[in-house]
Amino acid sequence: MTREQTVVPAAAKAAMPGGSVRVEVPSMAATRSTTRGPSTGLHIAGKSVYMIGIGGCGMCGLARLFQSAGAKVSGSDLSRSNFTSALERDGFKVAFDQSGQGAGAIPEACDLIVASAAIKPDHPQVLAAERRGIPVLSYAEALGKCMLDHTGVCVAGTHGKSTTTAMLGTSLSAAGLDPSVIVGATCPQLGDVSTGGGGFRLGAQKIPQGSLAGEPGLLVVEACEFNRSFHNYHPRVAVITSVEADHLDVYGSLEEVVASFHEFARLIPSKDEGGVLLIAQEGAHRREVTAGLKCDVQTIGWSPSCDWSVQYEPGTRKTGLVRKGEGLVCAWVTSMPGEHNAMNGATACALATILGADPDKVAQSLSEFKGLERRMQLLGQTRAGVRVYDDYGHHPTEVETTLKALRDFERPQERGGRLICVFQPHQHSRTRFLMEEFASAFSEADVVIVPHIYFVRDSIEEKTKVTAADLVDRLRQRGVQAMHLYPFEAIIEQLELVCRPGDVLLVMGAGPVDSVGKGYLKLG
Repeated sequence: MTREQTVVPAAAKAAMPGGSVRVEVPSMAATRSTTRGPSTGLHIAGKSVYMIGIGGCGMCGLARLFQSAGAKVSGSDLSRSNFTSALERDGFKVAFDQSGQGAGAIPEACDLIVASAAIKPDHPQVLAAERRGIPVLSYAEALGKCMLDHTGVCVAGTHGKSTTTAMLGTSLSAAGLDPSVIVGATCPQLGDVSTGGGGFRLGAQKIPQGSLAGEPGLLVVEACEFNRSFHNYHPRVAVITSVEADHLDVYGSLEEVVASFHEFARLIPSKDEGGVLLIAQEGAHRREVTAGLKCDVQTIGWSPSCDWSVQYEPGTRKTGLVRKGEGLVCAWVTSMPGEHNAMNGATACALATILGADPDKVAQSLSEFKGLERRMQLLGQTRAGVRVYDDYGHHPTEVETTLKALRDFERPQERGGRLICVFQPHQHSRTRFLMEEFASAFSEADVVIVPHIYFVRDSIEEKTKVTAADLVDRLRQRGVQAMHLYPFEAIIEQLELVCRPGDVLLVMGAGPVDSVGKGYLKLG
């Protein structure tokens, strides 16, 4: 299919189930408040900001946002990367010493410290800043304050945040709304990955066109629920894609997760002030999350009863978005397989339309969207014909959804191949809390290889309560061919023996397990 063929022409839209010609869709402009109070943002023009962990995907984007606002920005990180190299080329001073002394000392002239989510309160540079009385903000706190000077748009949910945020950012850009975008993953279409871009886009200070023309510039961000960080944000428009039990080391129960999303939704201003929440009709605990909200609540899902209903043809990957009572808004053919990606795209389309973008331009952008790194990313194919994919998924629902989508898309069984999955569990607490869910998530895989659990954030005591072998035992009890192997080099050696022509290899996890797929491909 050529680029010109990817967008469904107007004449073909009526062929979609329940389709009709496109109509004009009311946007948030019809209900937004025309008055805005004085900004209470950071006001950092002329100030000196030091960022601890500046090389993180979100942090380097925030650094550039600060610079565009007139701040002098420097920072530190543990090691060099494409992101830090790009920052240095663009004039940012980056230190690779975080000792708090010598080269790792906080600059003499410093008005504000911003620390990434990975930085703990006892970090030497944080302690040094506190001794000097320099204010310290977390990444989420600083980003939230930046939203006060923008038209904030938040993409929240247990799954699909990064992809939906990137889709929305690229679509709004294509439609001429010139947004600033910060996403916690690398999207080549947002910037040159080789120069450290891909997770950030700097947009206009004012929305240049559309129904919100003249309003403060759009700031589109991925809103993570970990540690309740998204409670620091100030969205005018938000979406909640899904709500499931996760980060139970923080929340303790699904009920607390739901309550946290409700608190996030309460941050959206009232309908009279232009506040809009788009929420999944199913799978987001919609009734509990939206109870008592004053913003405009709109639903999205597969059912025609939704405010925005999604249509998807798996064979052709044709996707349509229908506005209730008004017909088909637009349609496109997505290059990314899976119903979940169709829903991600439709969610981005609905949000962009709410924000005043031309739906046809959004559809064109979505048809050309190529995905994010580590999101069902095809790394390559060996000479023997083994296709290798990499994915960041680390929750049972993500594992199950990705495996199903990949089997439906690649169909290895039709060429005598198998679907082989190398999965690294992320966090001992998540693995323990969701053990049975993980055990049932691999039904689409023919072979599963499990390395050690990635140890992050948990206590040493938590580490002793569960092992990768426990997951392997559960999988084997369910009839799945599974094994525990470590280190990664041993897994690569085993893949040489196990994989055969026609197989599809999927490497999954939020830790450094992506090196397995890359290492296997290097063998040819």
